[in-house]
Amino acid sequence: MTKALNRRDFIQNTSAILGVASVASGFTLTTFAADKGPASGGKRWGMLINTNILSEAEIDSMVSACKKEHGWGFEEHSTGSQKPSWIKKVKVQDRATKKITSLPLMCQHCEEPPCVDVCPTNASMKRLDGVVLVDRHLCIGCRFCMMACPYDARSFVHEDLSNQKEHMPRGKGTVESCTLCVHKIDNGEQPACVASVKTDAVIFGDLKDKNSIISKTLRKIQSTQIRADLNLNTGVRYSGI
Repeated sequence: MTKALNRRDFIQNTSAILGVASVASGFTLTTFAADKGPASGGKRWGMLINTNILSEAEIDSMVSACKKEHGWGFEEHSTGSQKPSWIKKVKVQDRATKKITSLPLMCQHCEEPPCVDVCPTNASMKRLDGVVLVDRHLCIGCRFCMMACPYDARSFVHEDLSNQKEHMPRGKGTVESCTLCVHKIDNGEQPACVASVKTDAVIFGDLKDKNSIISKTLRKIQSTQIRADLNLNTGVRYSGI
């Protein structure tokens, strides 16, 4: 079994592991908003993950759904740490009780994203609705954002790619990470990973809307941010860790 991380160390001390970009021909990645119009600052998209009721199988389904939706994880030559990983299953352990908890970890879509602060080309950016993204046309592959991310949530594309997804092109020499499925949420749909979970273990919605299910739930149950000490105000929250 994969060695579990210490729960307290994970929440407090998670840290990132330490060219010219080329996006597949025929694809463009200059906007992430649907035809309905640009992202609105009146919303803040967020996700609540209840690890008390989220099963191992559901975490696996979240990872599989993300892979299928965006086409990562099927690279022929990348292995080990070079393998892209937009979302991963992580195990943490409580020091006192020794309880091991599994959880999905992806880009936390911070209100104050360190990846955006360090990007020299503005390729790393945050939409008005809180979704943190990478514009592959501006990314030069310096990987400063990967070093700045305290969640090890970004991947670098090491090889030429084929069978691209039109809604989310990828390119060798660029950095990528969870997008909260902007192509879906801009059309009123749920992110692929959330839709794959058939229980209330994962809730997605507008954090600014006090009447949204996620806002109502956050007012009722205990939740935490990973590395809350960094004051990044993450869009992804966890309950049960």
